[in-house]
Amino acid sequence: MSPPKPEPRVPPESALAATANPAFAPVAIPKYLEATYWWAYLHPNAVRIFERQWLVNLILWGNFARLRDAALQEMGDVIEGDVLQVACVYGDFTEHLVKRLGAGAHLDVIDVAPIQIQNLQSKLKNRQQVAVLRQDSSALRFADASKDAVVVFFLLHEQPDAVRRKTIAEALRVIRPGGKLIFVDYHRPVATNPFRYLMVPILSTLEPFAMDIWRDEIVHWLPAGVVPAKVDKRTYFGGLYQKVVITR
Repeated sequence: MSPPKPEPRVPPESALAATANPAFAPVAIPKYLEATYWWAYLHPNAVRIFERQWLVNLILWGNFARLRDAALQEMGDVIEGDVLQVACVYGDFTEHLVKRLGAGAHLDVIDVAPIQIQNLQSKLKNRQQVAVLRQDSSALRFADASKDAVVVFFLLHEQPDAVRRKTIAEALRVIRPGGKLIFVDYHRPVATNPFRYLMVPILSTLEPFAMDIWRDEIVHWLPAGVVPAKVDKRTYFGGLYQKVVITR
């Protein structure tokens, strides 16, 4: 099955004005996404197949809830301020994030794929404090230093090097001084972890950019000259997963 054709590219400054609904503002689907992940995120059947809590938990070898809660806890039991989630997530990640929002907090969730936006909107019962917007993670349409926290949950391993670098740079750009940028993603397991040898063929076949995350630390993709106030890293499940928290 061939991947869908990309939509016409629209300049960022005119895209929001091109539609009454910014959740579906015209944004080109990245070529790497069409070529590599059409089956998981763009095909009409993708949501029907993958939007199952038991399946996303199985894909992460039973670690979904642990990794979800580890990311959310970085923002506290009650999350205040303006928060950005970069890319929609299969499973109940966003629903749990929304439950933690304080009375005055606001959450923006961005994704480049309309089908993913529709799926997330259907999952969120209370959207009064949430906006789900169509944007590219490598070219965010938010002002500098406008977010108190940014969370990127299992996205970096799906992006080629140049896009990953831009995504991290954009996430850092929109964080206010003292704010947190939270990554959860794959990591190179310890040598004694049997999943290390199982995951190599899986990732190499289905996730062609994922091995980058095994070879280099996430800070490797920070923009030149950027020195974070603090970087905390923790690994899980014998090193197969990592949480990296960068304080601006």
